[in-house]
Amino acid sequence: MASTDTAITKDKEQESGMWEGAKAPFKASYGKLMMWYFLLSDAFTFSGFLIAYGALRFSSPTWPVPDAVFQTAPFGIHTWFPGDKAPLIFVTFMSFLLIISSVTMVRAVQEGHRENQKGVVFWMVLTILGGLGFLGCQAWEWTNLIGEEHMTVTRNPFGTHTTSGVYLNEDGSVSDETFDAGETYLIHKAGGHHGEGEHGGEGGEHAEETHDYSQGDHAGYYVNENNFLQRKYQVTGGEYDGEVRMQSFGPMAFGALFYGITGFHGFHVFSGVLFLIIIAINAGSGIYAARKNGYEMVEKIGLYWHFVDLVWVFVFLVFYLL
Repeated sequence: MASTDTAITKDKEQESGMWEGAKAPFKASYGKLMMWYFLLSDAFTFSGFLIAYGALRFSSPTWPVPDAVFQTAPFGIHTWFPGDKAPLIFVTFMSFLLIISSVTMVRAVQEGHRENQKGVVFWMVLTILGGLGFLGCQAWEWTNLIGEEHMTVTRNPFGTHTTSGVYLNEDGSVSDETFDAGETYLIHKAGGHHGEGEHGGEGGEHAEETHDYSQGDHAGYYVNENNFLQRKYQVTGGEYDGEVRMQSFGPMAFGALFYGITGFHGFHVFSGVLFLIIIAINAGSGIYAARKNGYEMVEKIGLYWHFVDLVWVFVFLVFYLL
């Protein structure tokens, strides 16, 4: 009798589907589940980078101010604004491109669910253009920081003063230029073209034509062993009142962190654009239409693209806003 009851129970379980295999957990396919696993691990990587940035920044007594570092734009756009400065205008445009590309990616996924082949390809092409535009903007930003501002992984010409003071001329006399603690400064390379007007709180008035600062034709500037401009200043007020110091470079970690983290994110965008191109070509050829699965591959690359956009929000926050 007991064996009969067991057999009946097993039959009922089989009828109810409890012993069936190949069921998608959480109603997600194997491919989607693996994509989520990858994105989760990648989120931990970016989190580690950003936490390291925060730890190094808050342990440093001085740190570059974003408004001073990221105030230029291509085609002289920043000259349209008062003082020839347009803080964060260019990076805002970069971010806008990436966010809009997320919207077009959503539309591509929607058209895939409707099995609309032309719609999928159209919106994916727009997403690709948005990604390429972002990469182009980032390439210009890096070129400007490296070529014009001379910021490298190991040298950071940007910084902020930790004390208040007044600049000294080459003969040791006190100049009329003063600065307060917290004001920004920028050290330029000697003999370079530095543009018009003032750049930051310390940089002083940079002549439009090229100068050979090593010959001392710009009073108050001194050239260090790396052929970069430095200025002597005298601390005013506080514990070190009257002490004479030489302007130093900003924290070295800033350049390394900026290029490392934004470069790592840019690599993700570049990889995403390559995958988008491949999947768009496949979608146009009809491969996904034949599968009749709602263009699942488009949805999977969409998850990756939205993740890349979300990470940029945090990168934008820590580097450009805080």
